[in-house]
Formats: sequence, C-alpha cells, structure tokens
Amino acid sequence: MRLIVIGRSEIIYDSAIRLKQAGHELLAIVSAKEAPEYTKTSADLKALAESWGIPFFATPRIADAMAALRALPVIDLGISFNYPGIIPQSIIDLFPLGILNAHGGDLPRYRGNACQAWAILNGEQKAGLCIHRMIGGELDSGDIVAREFFPLMQETKVTAVYRWMSERIPFMFADAIDRLGVDGGFFLERQSKHPSDALRCYPRRPEDGLIDWQKTNIEILRLINACNKPYAGAFCYFEDRRMVVWDAAIAPEENFLAIPGQVTAIADFYIEVACGSGKILLRELEMEGTSVMPRSVFRSLRQRLG
Repeated sequence: MRLIVIGRSEIIYDSAIRLKQAGHELLAIVSAKEAPEYTKTSADLKALAESWGIPFFATPRIADAMAALRALPVIDLGISFNYPGIIPQSIIDLFPLGILNAHGGDLPRYRGNACQAWAILNGEQKAGLCIHRMIGGELDSGDIVAREFFPLMQETKVTAVYRWMSERIPFMFADAIDRLGVDGGFFLERQSKHPSDALRCYPRRPEDGLIDWQKTNIEILRLINACNKPYAGAFCYFEDRRMVVWDAAIAPEENFLAIPGQVTAIADFYIEVACGSGKILLRELEMEGTSVMPRSVFRSLRQRLG
C-alpha cells in the first residue's frame, strides 16, 4: 500500500520503518517541532525521508502543504501520531482510505491529551491504545480499527505505559493496514457520539507535578506515577530546593498524628512522609539534577517537605 506518514516522536519514526520493512511504499513524511521528551526529532524524520528519497514537510499546519501533497502520486492511506496541528477533512480526502491515527487512550472515553497520565490519576484499571480513522476537525473520533489494553496496577508508572505504546503502535498500524487492504471499510467499533460517553482530557504541564501533601497517599502515589519518565516528574520542595520523586510506595498503615509533609522515618533507601491521609515511602529522589540518598539529605524527624 502507498502511505504518507504524519506526526512526531520515535513512535512515528519506528512505525515508518516497520511499514517500510513490511513492503509498503512510503511517499512522504510530514512532521513538526518535537516535544522535549521525544528521543527522535524532526531532524531525524527529515533524515529518514532523505535516505528514502521522498519529500519531507516540516509544518504544524499540514494544510500549508496541500498543493505539494496533491502533486504526489496517489497515496492510499495516511498514518498519524501526535501531530500538533488539526488535520482538516480536505487533507484526509486526498487519500482514498483516509488517515489512521494512533491514540494512547481508551476511546471514546479518553480523548485528547495526556490520556495515559489521566488514566493513572483517575485510578483506572487499564489504559487503552486505539488505531482509529480520523474525521477532519474532530478530536479522536472516527471508527476504531484496532484496540489493545495495558493493565494499570497501583505501582504502574506512565513510563511502562509509554514503553508499551512505543512497542505496540508500529505493529498495530501494520495489522490495521493489512485489514484495510482486504476490506477498505473494515472497522472494529463505531465510536459513540453521545457526549456522556466521552471524557475530554486536556494537556498537562510540568508544574502540574507539584505534590500537595494534603492529598491522600494514594493520590500522591498516582501523581508520582503519572508524571514519571519520560516526563518531568512529580516534585516538592525541601529547604527551598526542588526535589523530584521518581519512585514511591504506600507505607504500612499506622495510627498517627502529623502535619502533612512531615518526615516520619528516615532509612538508607527511603524516607517516610505523612500525607493528608496515610503515609508514603519516597524511594528514588533527585535534587538539582542529581540522584540523592535519603540519609545524605534528611537527618531529623522535625524536617518537612513543602
């Protein structure tokens, strides 16, 4: 099948290579400026296009490339992941089978941005991953062509979910394209259009990782897990120094009285901290870009985190 690749990150990069290896003909790549957490940049995608001798378009407004796309040989289908601009129907209509988008959320419930983090914060039991047909000007709507799930446990970090997405999306694109090659109208599920079935997820920013010690220990653990690598991390302050928490666990239950943020135990490999309800063990800490051992920083149970 003749394809166009639209998007950013190592995930779309690896998907392009996977589809090329599967025998599909890639005719163009459209990308835009990368986000800080990506390991593959727009320059990497440009180099990939050049190595294959195909056009590369760097623009967050794909409509600006419409004339150039029209001049290409007929392209059967587009694949998209994390493209920052809205793709209008006029672009989708250039390709007989439209555009397939990979979305890291369980559609139709989780639409929008940072769906994996929001699923962890909400205490969901699983995170979804969907390949769906795009509808111009609409957010993550259109028929679902493929879907998989990843179980979310109390200790699951967004790191593991992102790794799973990175591994599975190239193969899910390949499987979806194979199905459409046999039946161009194939779909697994039509998405509900009822507003009550959708949950709009808005973008998260690094400052959203600030820990509020008034929250319960479960809520704080979810925040730490949801903000984890490749993102900026959940953080707090100790003696006016920013401290990032990369790993934590729920502390054993205990009857106690303490101000939220109070350090209640200091060990070689963790500190225990009081929360609005319950306690949490902080096991992997970073200060000023350097990993720190708890005993090298904390020396008294009079100390508190802010």
